[in-house]
Amino acid sequence: MKTSSKAIVIGSGIAGIAASIRLAIKGYHVLVLEKNKYPGGKLSEINLGNYRFDAGPSLFTMPSFVEELFELASKKTSDYFEYDAHDTCCHYFWEDGTFLKAYSNHQKIENEVEKIFPSNGKLFTKKLEKASFINEQIGDLFLKNSLHDARNFLNFKTLKALTNSWKLDLQTTYHKSNEKDLEDAKLVQLFDRFATYNGSNPYKTPGIMSIIPHFEHNVGTFFPKKGMVSITNSLVKLAESLGVKFQFNTIVEEILVENNTVIGVKTADKIENSAIVVSNMDVYFTYHKMLPNQKAPKKILKQERSSSAIIFYWGINKQFQNLDLHNIFFSKNYKSEFEAIFDKKTIFDDPTVYVHISSKCLPTDAPEGCENWFVMVNAPSNSGQNWDELIVTARKNIIQKINKILQIDIEKCIEEESVLDPRSIEMKTASYQGSLYGTSSNSKFAAFLRHPNFKKGLKNLYFVGGSVHPGGGIPLCLMSAKIVDNYIPNISNS
Repeated sequence: MKTSSKAIVIGSGIAGIAASIRLAIKGYHVLVLEKNKYPGGKLSEINLGNYRFDAGPSLFTMPSFVEELFELASKKTSDYFEYDAHDTCCHYFWEDGTFLKAYSNHQKIENEVEKIFPSNGKLFTKKLEKASFINEQIGDLFLKNSLHDARNFLNFKTLKALTNSWKLDLQTTYHKSNEKDLEDAKLVQLFDRFATYNGSNPYKTPGIMSIIPHFEHNVGTFFPKKGMVSITNSLVKLAESLGVKFQFNTIVEEILVENNTVIGVKTADKIENSAIVVSNMDVYFTYHKMLPNQKAPKKILKQERSSSAIIFYWGINKQFQNLDLHNIFFSKNYKSEFEAIFDKKTIFDDPTVYVHISSKCLPTDAPEGCENWFVMVNAPSNSGQNWDELIVTARKNIIQKINKILQIDIEKCIEEESVLDPRSIEMKTASYQGSLYGTSSNSKFAAFLRHPNFKKGLKNLYFVGGSVHPGGGIPLCLMSAKIVDNYIPNISNS
């Protein structure tokens, strides 16, 4: 095989798999090198007794980004991957007994909000319309193109966005934007939560983050018929059908560079020469472990990390009719919770609790009459905290909150349990300090300070995944692969 037609992808997270598919379609012979014995990175699964859990990402939005890969390969999506729309985005609970069922349908959610928060129904709808407007103005620029290529700013759409910049809340925080647009403090808290979708603090991240609810409420929430892990499995199957080779249990020790051009990689066993290298590894470790002789972008790599998480996987020997696929139990003091995470680097003693129950849509994930609970609280990235102690305290506080709201002794229902924390997240996924989304977006310039999808002055090296532009989460990781695709020539043109 000619080196000129070979491409190597380091890491088989969802962005790495997507990049391998796009490279194969361009005519490259693609080899994916993965340190784990399984693909998917965070988008994998675990089994505890008779319970199955999706290990990481639990929210599926923008399925068109997945479908696009099958369409590019001239394959029928349904031959590989199937999903259903879910009619409810989330069940929201507050400790004073307030409950909101957030329907996907706009009229239904407006009616529901109006019933529970009088005079706020129309405001809720206007907030979603604003999210759609922001996406229309800057979605393509910020999410589908490189922010580090001046050519992407030289078009009419960018000019139009600039003329409407005063409508995008660029000069305020996301929290203040929500306070301006909504009257009830609980609804402000509900929208503030969307900042956690990229691991940020709503009291610091810019108001332009009002774009985030667009993907959940305007496009909708979905669930794969075989669980979230089937996104990984179906794309691996697609990649292999295109000739992509996956090599597991393989650690890349160095990206090889000659005359400012990447020429391949070195593993413990051999040197793999290639024309293209795409790193799906956290950009911090890409520089510090695999590019020892290259100047690292210190300012970018020293940015504040995004939040991490403590996740409990609980096999629950009971079913709850008032819970859905996605559930949130809110903290009474959201601001203090984010101060604890980002300023004090600890877990708040009254944390907001997210509970994902895939068995609501996929009954085989739990035994009959039971549920599989993915229970998550936001946590700081790992900087040497006593995590064993924090886990014990967090577990106690989580149980206390759930018991109070659901009027149940949930601990008596737990028959299987496992836990994931920032240390194990870093170990399993090579995410620096266990941060889930690379760097936080706690400044108005954060989007521009994410590492580019390429490195100027170093040919044939590209970057994908949640630690680089445009950010973390399944849709954005898939977009990072698409951005890289724009810069790599077809074999016939190379």
